[in-house]
Amino acid sequence: MAGTAISGRLAWRVATLVESRDETPTARTLVFDVPGWPGHLAGQHVDIRLTAEDGYSAQRSYSLSTPSQVDRVEVTVQLVSDGEVSSYLHDIYSVGDPLELRGPIGGWFVWRPDELEPVLLVAGGSGIVPLMAMIRARREAGSRVPFKLIYSVRSPDELYYAEELRKPQAGLDITYVYTRETPDGWPQPPGRLGVATVNSAAWPADFAPRCFVCGPTGFVETVANILVALDHDPRRIKTERFGPTGA
Repeated sequence: MAGTAISGRLAWRVATLVESRDETPTARTLVFDVPGWPGHLAGQHVDIRLTAEDGYSAQRSYSLSTPSQVDRVEVTVQLVSDGEVSSYLHDIYSVGDPLELRGPIGGWFVWRPDELEPVLLVAGGSGIVPLMAMIRARREAGSRVPFKLIYSVRSPDELYYAEELRKPQAGLDITYVYTRETPDGWPQPPGRLGVATVNSAAWPADFAPRCFVCGPTGFVETVANILVALDHDPRRIKTERFGPTGA
C-alpha cells in the first residue's frame, strides 16, 4: 500500500492552468487543476515538465505556496534571466493550457499544524514561497502556534504576497530586511541580514523553536551559521536552498 502511494506521487499528472496572478513584476502565482491530486504538506514541492512538439523536454522544481486543496495546486514562479521554463510559464503559458506535474515531493522541510513548538521562518527572496505555505496552513488550521518571519528582499517591489502579509495575523510577527532599496521613511539603511537582526527578531534559542530557512545557497548557509552561533539546536534548523537568484 505504501509503495503504491509513493508511485502515485512520482507519476506525472496532467495539470491545467485555471488562474494566473502577478505577485511582483517578475513573479507570478499559477493555480492548477490537478485531478486526483493526493494532497500535500506545507513546505513540499512539485516537478513541472514542459515538452515541445519535437520531443524536447525540460523540467524544474517549484515549491507549493498554499496548503493542500482538493485537486488544486499553487506555485509561484520567479522569472529567471534566460530560464527556458520560467520564461515560458511567464510569457506564453495561459489559462486553459495543460502541462505535466508530479508530486508532492519532500518530507523533511515541512510544517504540520499539530506541531506545537514556536516556529521561526527566514526567507531570502523567492525563498518565501514554501514558508508562505506554512503561514497559510497555520491560519487555515486555526493554529495558535506563534510564528516569527524574517523576510529579506532586495527592494519593496520584490515582496511576494505583500498585500496578504500586510494584514495583521494574531501570533505572526514579521521583520523585513531590505538589502538594496528601502521603502520611503524606512528607519534603517539597506543591508544584508546579519547577526544583530537575527538575534533581535528570532525566538531565543531556549524556546527551542522549529527553524525553517529558505533562499539562495549563500543566504541559507549564512543564516544557518548565525542560528547555530546563537545556540539554536542544529537538529531544529531545516534548510531549503536554490540557485543564485533571490535576495
